Amino acid sequence: MVDAARTFDDAGSPWAMQTESLIVRPARESDVPSMHEIYRHYVETTIVSFEETAPDLDDFAARLCKYRNGWACVVAELGGKVLGYAYGGPHRERAAYRWSVEMTIYVAPGLQRQGVGRGLYRVLLPMLADAGYCNAYAGIALPNPGSVGLHRAVGFTPIGTFPREGHKFGRWHDVMWFHLPLRESPPD
Repeated sequence: MVDAARTFDDAGSPWAMQTESLIVRPARESDVPSMHEIYRHYVETTIVSFEETAPDLDDFAARLCKYRNGWACVVAELGGKVLGYAYGGPHRERAAYRWSVEMTIYVAPGLQRQGVGRGLYRVLLPMLADAGYCNAYAGIALPNPGSVGLHRAVGFTPIGTFPREGHKFGRWHDVMWFHLPLRESPPD
């Protein structure tokens, strides 16, 4: 398990965590190709993402730029290699939803249940709370016991399941929704 200790990354950001080897820090433009490769795997081989075709690198980079600039996006790296990433993004478009975020997290294949996801959330969730966001939501395509376990472990509570929400690989998949309060009220 990753044991978080706040430190500063090379850009001087207080939003970084380092353990003996794992570093969690704000995402940089140079991380995009590695992040894209992780995401492409999930799009092409799993139901974790309901996209059916992976975006090209330019489209993916534009999306991440939006999340980095509008909310927050972090990566976990070990020895300079990106092992996973997570970001908060818009929950819904109406103004009343502006204090809520929807979470996205991806860990490189084969590295699940090794503390990478927890490390990402230990840095990202306080960043979002400090930015004024009050609620975090996560939708998990089922079955996905690893993601369900991760979200429960970091404090998310299940709030409901949307049956047959997505159709991929010739089957319907339910999506279980989770909630985590980040702060009581928006900033003044």
